[in-house]
Amino acid sequence: MSELRYTANTQLEQLHARYTGTGHADTTKYEWLTHQHRDTLAAIIGHPPLLGYVSIADGECQARERFELIEKMVQPCGKPPGKTDD
Repeated sequence: MSELRYTANTQLEQLHARYTGTGHADTTKYEWLTHQHRDTLAAIIGHPPLLGYVSIADGECQARERFELIEKMVQPCGKPPGKTDD
């Protein structure tokens, strides 16, 4: 039984190492939302039809829309909780 548990934990660790956005027991709500937001923006940028749809909806050219989406990926969800301006 312990061998099965060891294998499952090893596989889970490999999954987390490969896909950082999968989260773990200590993942905060802020971190999870940040990963979700970045994944969504990356999917829009990576699929030209989606990027075209968003660019038409915003009234921008695709290159400008791509630039703005990449800019949003830098800090997508505002400041982390507990952080204040110095």
